[in-house]
Amino acid sequence: MLELKNICYTVSTPETGEQTILKDISVTIPDGKLVVFTGPNGGGKTTLANLITRFFDAQSGEVLVGGVNVKNIEKEELNNTVSYVFQNSKLINASIRDNILLGKPNASIEEVMSALEKAQCLDIIDKFDKGIETVIGSKGVYLSGSETQRIAIARAILKNSPIVILDEATAFADPDNEVKIQKALDELSKDKTVIMIAHRLSTVKNADCIFVLQNGKLVEQGSAKELNDKNG
Repeated sequence: MLELKNICYTVSTPETGEQTILKDISVTIPDGKLVVFTGPNGGGKTTLANLITRFFDAQSGEVLVGGVNVKNIEKEELNNTVSYVFQNSKLINASIRDNILLGKPNASIEEVMSALEKAQCLDIIDKFDKGIETVIGSKGVYLSGSETQRIAIARAILKNSPIVILDEATAFADPDNEVKIQKALDELSKDKTVIMIAHRLSTVKNADCIFVLQNGKLVEQGSAKELNDKNG
C-alpha cells in the first residue's frame, strides 16, 4: 500500500516569491494497481511522484510505503523499492551491459539478456558488432531517444522494484517505436504497483484509478468510465 496523506509542497524563488505546488493532496494506491496522475501542465503531477522517491520532501503531510514514512526508510532500501522511468531517460558512457547492470549490479548475463529481450531491445543489440559490450557514446555508436528509452526500461526490468513510476515514458516516441516501448512497459509493469504520469487519454483508459490534478489540487478521481460518465 502506498499512501500520500495531506501533502502540501511549496517552492520559493526571488523572481516569483512563494508558490504552492501541491495543496492538501491525499491519495491511496493499493498494491498491484495501475494508477494515473493526469491533468494540465503545471498541475503538480511530477512533483507528487517525486515526493514518493524523495527527490525532495513535502513541507507537510506524509508519504507512506507499506505503512512506513519514506523519511524513515534507508535511502538504499527506498531506491530498491521504487523504479523511475523518465520521459527522456539518460544513459552513462559505458557498455550497454554496464548500463543495464545499474539496475542490479550482481545480475548474471542471462538475466541481462532476459531484461533486454523483455524491453524489446534485441534489435538494438543486433545492429552492433560488439553486442551488449558496445560502449554508448563511443565512435559511431548512437542511439535514438526511443532506443535509449528501451535500454532504460530494460534496466528497470532487471531492477524489479515493486513500485514503478512512469513519467510520460512514451512522450517522444515515433509511432513505430511507441509500440515497442509500450510492450516494454507492459513487461516492466507486470505484478507491480504502477504510477503513470500521462497527458494522452489513450494511455490511461485501462488504469484502475485516474487522479486528475489541476493547479496543485486533486480535482477528480475514478476510473476512465466513471470520469467519462460524469463528464470529467
